[in-house]
Amino acid sequence: MEKMGANEPNLEEFFEQRKRIRNPLVPIGALMTAGVLTAGLVSFRRGNSQLGQVLMRARVVAQGATVALMVGTAYYYGENPWGSR
Repeated sequence: MEKMGANEPNLEEFFEQRKRIRNPLVPIGALMTAGVLTAGLVSFRRGNSQLGQVLMRARVVAQGATVALMVGTAYYYGENPWGSR
């Protein structure tokens, strides 16, 4: 019988320098989504609802692309996201 938590990596292994984020586009996509959302909310606040609608649609596209990158990366690396291929 295994101990509970035996499969979990310890913190030292988790934060090693060699285990970097494999897909830097995911954080960039998240920041882009947040930026477009902020710009859309500001434009709504200023009364420019037409531009706000365009920016909200752009946010949905950016958010969808970010989620697609996350799913694609998870599928590519399988259960071990830091494993070598």
